[in-house]
Amino acid sequence: MKYMLLKTYAPTAYCDTPIQDWTPEEIKAHIDFQRMLGEQLAAAGELVDAQGLATPAEARIVVSDGRSAPVVTDGPFPETKEFLAGYWIVDVDSPERAYEIAAQASAAPGRGGKPIGEYIEVRAVMSAPASE
Repeated sequence: MKYMLLKTYAPTAYCDTPIQDWTPEEIKAHIDFQRMLGEQLAAAGELVDAQGLATPAEARIVVSDGRSAPVVTDGPFPETKEFLAGYWIVDVDSPERAYEIAAQASAAPGRGGKPIGEYIEVRAVMSAPASE
């Protein structure tokens, strides 16, 4: 079954310093961890896709009524320190395995190499109903 693991950037009890305030070495260790996790999941045949996402400042909202030109805006976005930072799509045998991967991702190194305790939302990927 496929699961999407959504990586939410938010201050946590473990790490409340934004990544842009980390040292270059701390950022490199974090990115190296993300690559290593992706390589492990690919080697196990569990990785479908994984991507980091641009910051909310670079996001756009698109609204369309299907008749006129769509409206593209840079918001509104809630005033929050949380945002969707990236995702993994994994194809695993059980929800428990998806939770194990999420726990590993949550413990990625942050400031001083300490686990950041990042919030990882785990959601099953729904399939479309069969058409007749």
